[in-house]
Formats: sequence, C-alpha cells, structure tokens
Amino acid sequence: MFISKTLKFYKREDVQEEILRVAEDREVAVKYGEGGFGKRPDVLRYKTDILEHAKRGATSFHCSEERWTNPLQIDTTLRSAEMDELRAGWDLVLDVDCKLLEYSKIAAQYTVKVLKHYGLKSITCKFSGNKGFHIAVPFESFPEIIGGTSTKKLFPEAPRKIAAYIKHMIKEPVSDAILKLEKHDFEKIVKKTGKQPSDIIRVETTNFGDKIEKLNAEPFLDIDTILISSRHLFRMPYSFHEKSELISIPIHPDKISSFNKEQAKPENVKLGVVFLDKNAQKNEATNLLVQAFDFEVKEEDEGNIIKKEVSYEEITDAISEQLFPPCIKNILNGLDDGKKRAVFILSNFLLNVGWNQEQIKERLKEWNKKNKEPLKEVYVEGQLRYTAQRKQKILPPNCNNKSYYIDMRMCKPDSFCKKIKNPVNYTLLKAKDLSKQKNHKKKEHHQSNPSQDL
Repeated sequence: MFISKTLKFYKREDVQEEILRVAEDREVAVKYGEGGFGKRPDVLRYKTDILEHAKRGATSFHCSEERWTNPLQIDTTLRSAEMDELRAGWDLVLDVDCKLLEYSKIAAQYTVKVLKHYGLKSITCKFSGNKGFHIAVPFESFPEIIGGTSTKKLFPEAPRKIAAYIKHMIKEPVSDAILKLEKHDFEKIVKKTGKQPSDIIRVETTNFGDKIEKLNAEPFLDIDTILISSRHLFRMPYSFHEKSELISIPIHPDKISSFNKEQAKPENVKLGVVFLDKNAQKNEATNLLVQAFDFEVKEEDEGNIIKKEVSYEEITDAISEQLFPPCIKNILNGLDDGKKRAVFILSNFLLNVGWNQEQIKERLKEWNKKNKEPLKEVYVEGQLRYTAQRKQKILPPNCNNKSYYIDMRMCKPDSFCKKIKNPVNYTLLKAKDLSKQKNHKKKEHHQSNPSQDL
C-alpha cells in the first residue's frame, strides 16, 4: 500500500524537478523502506532517475549538506585534506527536533529569530516529515574566507559551532514558551517528554529567598550537533518519511506556528515555497559564523575573567565613555564598512558596562548619524529589541577576533590593552582602578583633615 503511495507521488514532475534542483552537486542516498539505503555515493542527474528509483521501491531520498565538485569521487579511504579539496561548499541545515511537534514548532521559531537577528534573509525551512523541522541557510550566505581559512574547509566544525551557539541562545525562551503553553503544568511536560522531573525542573531562588520552579528544556531540545559530520545526510524536500508516511514539505519560516500535518499528506502537497535557495546575499552570515566560533571562548574564558574582576551587580551606573577601550571609541566615531557588526559590538558592550536600553538606543542613534551611509533605523531598533529581550548578557567579540576589530581596522591598542582579552574587561578594570583611586584619595583627605568628620 505504501509503495503505491510513493510511486504515485514521485511520478509528479513538479516534485521531481524540486528534488533534482536540491540534488545538484550533492551526494544522494536512496532509502528503500526497511531495507535501508542503496549504494553510496550516488547522484541524481535526471528527473527520470527519481521515477526509476521509485519503481524499484525507493521510499525516500536523502542528500549531503556538503556540496562536491564530483560527488561520485567520494571515497571512505580519502584523507581529510583530499575531502577538503573535493568539497565545493556546505549548507547549514539545522535539524530541530524536540520529539513533540508542538515543542519543535517553538524551538524552530526561536531558531529563525536568532538567524534573523544576525541579518540573515535567506532562511528557509521544511517539515522533517515526522516531529521536527529543518532550518537551512545556503553556503552562498557565508564568506569565502574567515580568519584566514577557506570557509568550505570548515565542515563539520562551523555548522556544529553554529548549532551549539543557537541552542544556547534559545534554551531559556524556549523553556519559558513551553511552560506557558502547558499552563505551568510540569507534570504534563514530564509525561509528554518521558524525562525525569529532576532532569527538566530547576529551582531558582529570588532576591527575597523565594524558591521558584523553572523549566529546563535543554534535555529534550535537540538541535542536531552530533550528527553534523562529514557526509551527513538530511531528508530531501518532497521526500516521504517512512514512519509517518508524510512528506517533508518546505514551509515559510514565518508560518511555522500555523503548520499542521494535514498539509504534509501526499494528496495535499502543493509546491511554491523553496527550500535552500542559492540566490542569497553574499556574506550575510558572516556575523553569525564569527560569533559562533567566539562563543566557546566567551563561555569558558571571558565569563571567568569578568567574574574574577568585577561582578555585574557592582555596576549600578553607566560607565563613562572616557573609560572605553580604543576600539570602541574608534567605532563610535563612525564607520564606512562593518556597520552591522558594529551594532552587535556596541549593543552588547554598552549593556555589559551598565548602560540601560534607553541610553544605548540614544547613543546608537547618535553614532549612526556619523556613519558614511547610516543604517536604516528599523534595522538598528530591531537589533536593540532583540538584545533587550535576552535574559542573559552576551559579551561582544573578543579582542583577538580578527573578523571584527582587526578587519574593521578599529583595533589601535594602547598599553592597557595588553592586559585584557575583551573590550568589556578593559572598561570594567579601568572603572575598578578609578574607584580605588577615588577611595584612596578620599581616605587620604580624611586622614589629613579629621575635623571634617566631626
């Protein structure tokens, strides 16, 4: 019965054309029901190839995230360097799966929000065919070279880091949204996910000593980081899912919340939305890529440094611009290029040195007027809104992050710069030193004029 369904569906020429379009320059693997995959490597060259496979019992088509100059030359005996030479590029395909479709929708929506925050417009999405979604960004969106390395060689390292970074960014808002969806019924979430209460419930203590239960969705928030490996395959658009017998259909990223499985039944499938469109704006994913690579350093290195030197709670007022590092001062003088990167740097820097949202907004408006070609106000305000919505502060990129301060030609270090690794540390340490000096002078003044204390 299922085979008759697949054959009827794969006979559609519009379906064949879309599968063939995505298959270009990729390794393809054909799945034959419970029998597993056919030979690898394989390719699809003609629409008739798809129909012939279907006649032989093919149930679904899968392809690589990597693009190859010649997929048929792929061999397990090839060394890493040889694979790098054969690789023409790679697409970012994030497999968002929370095991429950309603939870996966929330996670997918927030994943799209993060990508949009970094200025990406070439985001595409598709239903995985069962309980999750594939969120994709084409290789054309990434820079050819990053940090002196050809980007095409950064597979699987780059997509793994991006996936880990996005998971970190969305875990709190996703947890809150799921808890709201279930009307704060932890028991219902435990039952649906099959997790132990101790795994997904965390207790926070308020400033008044009250204990509040909060959801930790991370144990069941799955953004594919482990399976992103060389020759990793994903289910192609308009391909069947063997368990659900539904189609992996593309959907508009803004319509994830309204998606329902009825749309994915083979008899209801309509084409129109494209998955992985190569017509993307070049370099629009640069900031995302750089920030993802910088994320681990921030978590393990910069976070510790700041905690050791000055805690966030100690900053009660906005620190003066006089104490800003040279790179930030240079950026604030206005830019010709790198303005979008600058918005990310400035918004996070100012937030971490005690500026409130209104102060940041006004300062960035003033800064934007100094730029040779000012950014659109709607873009700047959108970035600031996203920063304000985050519950956790994020540091600006580290000083040694070549794709930011150095490439932007804003890095003009002074003698104090040698002591720090992040612009925030520069200002916090300067403020701390200034505070010590003031306290020392005040103490000396009191000692020399004791009568003033009477």
